[in-house]
Amino acid sequence: MHGVRTELLIKQAESIGIPLNQIRLPEMPDMTTYDNIMRKHLEHFKNEGITHSIFGDIFLEDLKNYRDARLAEAGLTGIYPLWKRDTNELINEFLSLGFDTVIACTQERLERIVGKEISHELILSLPDDVDVCGENGEFHTFAFKGPIFKKEIKYKTGEKVFKEYKAPQNTNDTCITDTTKKLSGFWYCDLIPA
Repeated sequence: MHGVRTELLIKQAESIGIPLNQIRLPEMPDMTTYDNIMRKHLEHFKNEGITHSIFGDIFLEDLKNYRDARLAEAGLTGIYPLWKRDTNELINEFLSLGFDTVIACTQERLERIVGKEISHELILSLPDDVDVCGENGEFHTFAFKGPIFKKEIKYKTGEKVFKEYKAPQNTNDTCITDTTKKLSGFWYCDLIPA
């Protein structure tokens, strides 16, 4: 969903010093396909002795319930260290600790911020209905610097591309503001290793 190049993801994992297991999905999988692929990988991790999975979810109950149900099927337990934290406090803590992140993908209406690094000024400029951590899917980021990184991941911004997707069936979905549209979309900024 983030649209970040695999090369940058690998560099990120290497700099943090954690193993990287990539799970390849078809471009637009249905939920059955998605669940089957994820179940296979979760069972593999369980067989390797892994017992828990950590998520950065903050307040989306339906997503947490979905994750917990899928993990339980594989005999794993979810851990949510950020659960129910105030997102304004979280982003301020994130920035004060010295982390840097760039917005790799945004909802259609937020084109002006795609490719920008998150800062206090950018956060203050967001519309009132946008969560400062992007918890409702308003934007997705790529962290490239911080205290857990051995070295900063250098990148430059490339082309911005808009991709349309079939509009969500749920009219409460925040990805689109006009529920009469048959398509919705996201802006992606190509982050190029430098």
